[in-house]
Amino acid sequence: MEKDYCGVDVSKGTLDVATYTGNKKWRFPNNDAGISQLIRALKETELALVVMESTGGYETPLAYALSGAGIPCAIVNPREAREFARATKKLAKTDTIDARVLAHFAAAIKPEPRPLSDEQAQELEAILARRRQVVQMLTAEKNRLHMARKPVREAIQAHIDYLEKELRQIDSNLQGRMEESPVRREKYKLLQSVPGVGPNLGATLLIELPELGSLNRRQIAALVGVAPLNHDSGIKRGKRSPWGGRPQVRAVLYMAALVATRFNPIIREFYARLIAAGKAKKVALVACMHKLLTIMNAMLKHHTSWHCKPIPVHAS
Repeated sequence: MEKDYCGVDVSKGTLDVATYTGNKKWRFPNNDAGISQLIRALKETELALVVMESTGGYETPLAYALSGAGIPCAIVNPREAREFARATKKLAKTDTIDARVLAHFAAAIKPEPRPLSDEQAQELEAILARRRQVVQMLTAEKNRLHMARKPVREAIQAHIDYLEKELRQIDSNLQGRMEESPVRREKYKLLQSVPGVGPNLGATLLIELPELGSLNRRQIAALVGVAPLNHDSGIKRGKRSPWGGRPQVRAVLYMAALVATRFNPIIREFYARLIAAGKAKKVALVACMHKLLTIMNAMLKHHTSWHCKPIPVHAS
């Protein structure tokens, strides 16, 4: 019998579930008891795949429960699911409709299930997420300080001092944990041997981009979102630009590339050549992000530390 596909619309309080072929639907609370009920219901149906959207963490407990129960699961970008809904004329939006759209998406697109992180990797992801939150709060408070009047300046400065202390503690904790694992420690040191790559980018790449070193240069660039994509139609030749990918990785890679254009000899020369050829600075910087990522991918693949002579970066 052909296996069915399932979609789950996840919210803070509920899990709306629908199958594609069988037209079954359920609603469960998004807690341990509700997840257990959902697993029991799904086990009565032969499923090829369960698809849910990324919802800022509300989907994580269910994803791990499904994995533990041996039910294949894929977490997809909400934008992809919404564009699929528009393409299939599902313009109305309710939790039940969204679950049915996700089931249809699963059957039509068949996204590949991504392996879930182990417990140690989850802890590192949580620390890295907290670091981003602290950096965002620091930026906001420093912006407020410039415009603050005297009665509140002292309080804002005190909060900035506290956040900077917390950021130093987070960085120390993150670095310590990165060095606990021999395999992760080796990769961490290899990445930081690249001029322009610091502890933050090294940790982000190893935590948020575990595929680094296992894919070819085109695949890794597309995964991060630094590969220029065509925008052509008929005789029109549109401007190629990057799209999609993993924005959190791209943000730290941007800062690293910016530093590398000054202190990394290969990236500095590459950037200067692009500017001399008339490329816009932002276009040249994205190209440097692409090149820097490609070099680091090859370094991990070949277990090679940085040296000025370019290492092999050909697709394999």
